[in-house]
Amino acid sequence: MTGLNKVVASYDEALAGLSNDMTVMVGGFGLCGIPEGLIAQMVKSGVTGLTAISNNAGVDDFGLGLLLKSRQIDTMIASYVGENATFEQQMLSGELNVILTPQGTLAEKIRAGGAGIPAFFTATGYGTPVAEGKETREIDGRHYVLEPALKADFALVRAWKADTMGNLVFRKTAANFNPMMATAGKITVVEAEHIVEPGELDPDHIHTPGIYVNRVIQGKFEKRIEQRTVKPVSDSNTNSDAKA
Repeated sequence: MTGLNKVVASYDEALAGLSNDMTVMVGGFGLCGIPEGLIAQMVKSGVTGLTAISNNAGVDDFGLGLLLKSRQIDTMIASYVGENATFEQQMLSGELNVILTPQGTLAEKIRAGGAGIPAFFTATGYGTPVAEGKETREIDGRHYVLEPALKADFALVRAWKADTMGNLVFRKTAANFNPMMATAGKITVVEAEHIVEPGELDPDHIHTPGIYVNRVIQGKFEKRIEQRTVKPVSDSNTNSDAKA
C-alpha cells in the first residue's frame, strides 16, 4: 500500500505541471476553507492567463485577491464579487473577464463536471442575462436554461483531515465547494490541516474518497477572518463595572 502514498513534501511538487492559460478551481467560501498555501505558491510561480473558478475571490490582500492584484487571472467564474475592491475594479473596467453565475448553479456545474454529466437544465436564471446565448427549453410548463458542466486542469482544495492515500474529511463551512471541486479536476491537490495514516479516518465519515485525489500537502494556515464583528459593551455594563 506504500505506493498509494500521495503526500508531497513541497509546494513546488504539489503544483508541478501548472502552467499559463490553465483553468484552476479553488475551494472555500469567502476566506473560510481556502487553500492558502497553494494560492500563495501560484502567485510565486508567476503563471498567467488563468481561468479561476471559485465562489468568490477573497479580499484584496489575501486568497485569490493576491492573484488578481498580480494580474495573473484573465477570467473569473464566480457567484460573488464580495469584499474585493480589486475584483470589482477590474470587472467594471473590463480588464477582467467575469462570468457571474448563481451560487447554486455554480455548485451544480462543478458537481456535474466531476460526475461526468456534460450539462443540465435549471430554472435558475431563465429570462435574465444569465441565460443569454444558452439553450432554453420548456418542460412541464416551466422554462429552463441548459448549463454546461465545469471541469478544471487543477482543483485546489483544503481539507480538515486527509490520510496519506488522499481520503478527505471537511469541516463545517470549509465543506462548501471543496468536496465537489475535488472530483472535477484533472489533477486534484489537497492542502490539509492534518494528515493521518490510513485507517485513522472513520470510513463512514469520509467526504471525498482518495480515488479523486492526486497530491496531498501539509498546510500552515493563517485562517484570517474576512469581517470581524465584535459585540459592543453596553453603557449599563460599563456603569455596573465602574460601580463595582
